[in-house]
Amino acid sequence: MTAYLWETHLPGGCHWSGIVRRGTTLRLTDVTGGANAAVLMYNREEKLERYNMADTLKTQHTFYLTRGHACHSDMGRMFCCITEDTAGWHDTVCGLSDASLIRQKYGTGRYQELRNGMYRNGLDGMLVELGKWGLGRRDVVPNINFFSKVTASVSGELQFHVGHAKAGNHVDLAFAMDTLVVLSTAPHPLDPATAYCLGAVDLAVFPSAPTAMGVCTHIAENMRGLENTRRFYADGGAE
Repeated sequence: MTAYLWETHLPGGCHWSGIVRRGTTLRLTDVTGGANAAVLMYNREEKLERYNMADTLKTQHTFYLTRGHACHSDMGRMFCCITEDTAGWHDTVCGLSDASLIRQKYGTGRYQELRNGMYRNGLDGMLVELGKWGLGRRDVVPNINFFSKVTASVSGELQFHVGHAKAGNHVDLAFAMDTLVVLSTAPHPLDPATAYCLGAVDLAVFPSAPTAMGVCTHIAENMRGLENTRRFYADGGAE
């Protein structure tokens, strides 16, 4: 059984942020199925360095993320390596829901009537968390939507796959950089559900295996990104 350094439960529609240290692994678990965990990443020491969707995808010749893929920064460094993934596909291109979209799809669900059941959206949740770290709207970049699967047709139309993630599915992110992780569990922008129904996500952190990064370094650009991260810390400690 994995010994966690810490763990927490994040209900659907909520948001969270925190520092995940290099040498540790963050596990995201879809509790009941159908969760969407929108994630942004920033260098703890220099928050102008953040997750870069374009570099992450083009250097690994992929449209989605799964085991063996790394998350790259806009400075050519590696944030983390996906070392385990029981869901198999995570959306990289659809971004966040916003207040207008949530009203259009689900109507109005205000705190005054619904209290903690109010209708939250991904963008506002991210902004709340970013504000805690001196960041704001201009720091919102294209995010990863863990547990959501979106494919593109030959004509370029995007399709959301309902029921892709199952209860208990998890994804492990082994970090090579001290990283500010910002997360929202609001609905995916393309989720066709007609009712505001949300999936919870469990978060847990545990020490990474010494060879964890080897899962990603079969890709040359990931090896270079990891080396750049090691040089940033100048101690060779991100194995």
